[in-house]
Amino acid sequence: MNFSQLRLSLILLCTIIASGTLCYTYLEGMTPFEAFYMTMITISTVGFSEIKPLSDLGRLITVFIIVSGISVLTYTLGQVARIFIEGELQVLLGRRKLEKMISSLRDHYIICGYGRIGSTIARELVKEKISFVVIEQNPTQIEQLEAEQFLYLNLDATEEEVLLKAGLERARGLVTTVTSDSDNVFISLTAKGLRPDLFILARASDPKNETKLLRAGASRVVCPYLMGGRRMAEILRKPTVVDFIDQTMMNDELGLKMEEAVITATSPLVGKTLVSSKLRQDFGVIVVAIKKITNEMIFNPLPTAKLDAGDVIVVIGKKDNLERMQAVLT
Repeated sequence: MNFSQLRLSLILLCTIIASGTLCYTYLEGMTPFEAFYMTMITISTVGFSEIKPLSDLGRLITVFIIVSGISVLTYTLGQVARIFIEGELQVLLGRRKLEKMISSLRDHYIICGYGRIGSTIARELVKEKISFVVIEQNPTQIEQLEAEQFLYLNLDATEEEVLLKAGLERARGLVTTVTSDSDNVFISLTAKGLRPDLFILARASDPKNETKLLRAGASRVVCPYLMGGRRMAEILRKPTVVDFIDQTMMNDELGLKMEEAVITATSPLVGKTLVSSKLRQDFGVIVVAIKKITNEMIFNPLPTAKLDAGDVIVVIGKKDNLERMQAVLT
């Protein structure tokens, strides 16, 4: 917002007050305080009587102060009002725009908490072009969300109304990563009560609270400290394996990705074996695992392994090939 006009009007107002005070002091023999007081009541037109009888010159000064002072004072107050009104309007319009965009979301994720973990999840979803909305109350994190232009709600994620406002009924899943495990439990419990079929990923600061989060309705629970410790141990024990996983999962330069795909009931691959599906020949992907609809996990499946509707296959391949494969499977 441009404050140059307000700055100029304040300078003119101060100049008029200073000039009036000096004129009354040296031309009418008032003390500095009396002159200042006389100038202020003249500008404000409160109707008080003159402090001392004025000469004709003093009355001319008073007329000048009234005309110029009222004009500048009115203009200054108008500028102040404009700034406040425009500021409120910008905030109001910004909120309405955010709410409208959030209300249009479908098949998105809700991220509760925008700390180190929440912000990392958000940036990864951006890379995959997956829509999401963040619920956060910390002013510092709100500034960061605005800077990154992410959709957010500056509200309490533990309240039912807030989750519904974030589009819980239309969401693909919810991630709760607030620092308090008790809040994560409450958010999971509330979300599961509103959407029993919702996938909920919860963070646990203390591994002891993992069971509580699962009982509260979380589909999966992640303990960052425990996972970090295990990963460091794996790097010590099997550095090559970890490097391979990092390159296939996180290194975009290689163009390789490990992806999962659901075989829908209408997919042409239903009922076929891996070898007859020609996934490797047609798309250049390697099937490393099949998760059956019964949750049975088949690692390194044989070429004769049968694909059924509802199966989830885990594959490694080039990004473009994976996208083509997804189109066929769905």
